[in-house]
Amino acid sequence: MELFRTYLRLELGVSPHTLRAYQSDLEQFHEHLLTKTGSPSVSVDEITSDLVRSFLAVLHSKVEKTSQARKISALRSFFGFLHERGCTDKNPASGITHPKIKSRIPSFLTVDDVFHFLDSLRQWARTPGASWRRSRNWALYECLYSTGMRVSEVVGLNEEDLFEARGMVLVLGKGKKERIIPVGKKALEAVDQYLRTLEEQSPGLRTKSPALFVNARGDRISTRSVHRILLAELKRCGLWKPLSPHGLRHSFATHLLNSGADLRAIQEMLGHSSLSTTQRYTHVHLEQLMKTYDAAHPRSRRKSP
Repeated sequence: MELFRTYLRLELGVSPHTLRAYQSDLEQFHEHLLTKTGSPSVSVDEITSDLVRSFLAVLHSKVEKTSQARKISALRSFFGFLHERGCTDKNPASGITHPKIKSRIPSFLTVDDVFHFLDSLRQWARTPGASWRRSRNWALYECLYSTGMRVSEVVGLNEEDLFEARGMVLVLGKGKKERIIPVGKKALEAVDQYLRTLEEQSPGLRTKSPALFVNARGDRISTRSVHRILLAELKRCGLWKPLSPHGLRHSFATHLLNSGADLRAIQEMLGHSSLSTTQRYTHVHLEQLMKTYDAAHPRSRRKSP
């Protein structure tokens, strides 16, 4: 298990979140094996597909299907890793199928709601005597909506990753894959005010860390804080919606698609390796579909005779 963990971290470059999840899944499976066999230890060669299925059967009513699917992936990867290194001649998880998962469309904001939200943040940030945190919040959510970055990517930004003159930002995505994506003028304007205000009010915080977005201690802001602050700011401006930072990423993709952007261009900006993943995150409003239908279909019921 420790060798597998090292392989995931150093060779595959998986995210810390995935690393923790896979480690937890394998530890749960190990405990199940000891309980099921009644033995103090279990050899890799003793592990059968039936033992894997019994583990999943125990979890069936306890965890969501998405978690079940991840555990299957963790076991497949683990035994595949052992097989490639000659530690076993089989993969007992290879023939086990993932549970059918209903595709869920994340929450998002309409264009009007996004404008209201970001304009409210800008107004509060420009209030005389406002704290640098107000400017930070405005810049943070402008960047999330302007670029469609994952929350882990935006908190991982350093000041040097932003090429303001070119309107571009260097992003370190999943699997430590880098990509360069555009960032809008409004977001750059917000970042500029944030950094100036931070320098004026707390100059020591800006030099303490290379991070672009920092907390009150000068450390890199956490993803949890970004989520918590977002909910508070949404309520403050009257948008009582249970939106996560991912909802701004989904809003970014949906609004681009509805405005006629190419799906593959959106895929590139989002950092998706598969186009099908992008299609899952971008949907078109029914109103937009009806407009397209009315304009293009020769027998549209809305067309005048």
